[in-house]
Amino acid sequence: MLIKNGLVFTKDFKFEKKDILIKDGIIEKVDDFIKADNIDENHIVDALGLKVIPGLTDIHFHGCVGYDFCDGTDEAISAMAKYQLSNGVTNICPATMTLPLDRLKKICSVAANHKSGEGEAVLCGINLEGPFVSPHKCGAQNPEYVHKPDVEFLQELINDSKGLTKLVTIAPEVNGAIDCIKALKDKISFSVGHTIANYNEAKLAFDMGANHVTHLYNAMTGLTHREPGVVGAAAENERVMAEMICDGIHIHPAAIKAAFKMFGDDRIILISDSTMACGMPEGEYELGGLPVYLKDKAVRLKDGTLAGSATNVYECMVNIIKMGIPECSAIKAATYNPAKSIGILSECGTIEDGKRAGIVLIDENYDIKKVIR
Repeated sequence: MLIKNGLVFTKDFKFEKKDILIKDGIIEKVDDFIKADNIDENHIVDALGLKVIPGLTDIHFHGCVGYDFCDGTDEAISAMAKYQLSNGVTNICPATMTLPLDRLKKICSVAANHKSGEGEAVLCGINLEGPFVSPHKCGAQNPEYVHKPDVEFLQELINDSKGLTKLVTIAPEVNGAIDCIKALKDKISFSVGHTIANYNEAKLAFDMGANHVTHLYNAMTGLTHREPGVVGAAAENERVMAEMICDGIHIHPAAIKAAFKMFGDDRIILISDSTMACGMPEGEYELGGLPVYLKDKAVRLKDGTLAGSATNVYECMVNIIKMGIPECSAIKAATYNPAKSIGILSECGTIEDGKRAGIVLIDENYDIKKVIR
């Protein structure tokens, strides 16, 4: 396949007029001009007037179109992967919830054996959002199944997933958390979240090897002038990357802009945190065994607590561009940064020679015109 005449978002994070040659699913060449000799005209895509960006990567979502990753079935993974691909997301790292240990083991095992089919986003990781969270900051996590950080059990999940586990959310103030980070930091990334940790507790976790923050601002201590909390500790550590749910509901636009100023566009990762209600009509759904309700584009528990979202990460990217975040920064936060954070940047995240061909063609209004995987 040859993509011609498009404005390509290059590995230098800027748009340039380029052609892209794809062979056997791999980007073979990106150049100013590539001849169309010996290429069937049906395999030539004219991207004149369009922008060409890398396929997005969502490293934190729970479900969509009536399915949940925690269903623990191949059918659920495939249905979600098809929806995500149709919305420009070519790589997925779905998240678990706080559930019984045997269920988590099954979910990891099913994911490890999933083969990404045609028309699906590539399953490139697992995000364990539970069960090592604070019982005081459960959010929509089920407090009945909260578990203290446990090195041996976490290693079991890594084994069950055949190494597919990329991220683990952890509350650093809980006994055993720091030991867990120190023991397994070279195998997986630890993400501080669902926590009441103060600045010093969060700083210790980052100093010991945690390098990620689960949905910044949400379900954690905030930034104040005398107690900088998790946000302050994360912002000052240059190794730490921070997720944000930019659905227009979880975080005020001013706080999103402040985060980009504090962290820079190298360290912000857009996530959807979507639930099975994403892509569905208003009504009652389920998240982690708890009933949730979709109304006015927000997903909440019965008591009104926000419980994930009903959006996808492409919509989040467009949202922040409309809020005033520079376009190139927004695209980087939805493509390059998430791929980097879970260690798959050698395969995807940019449009350059040798990488998998995950590509999205969009128009000036950010409407998706074509997705190539």
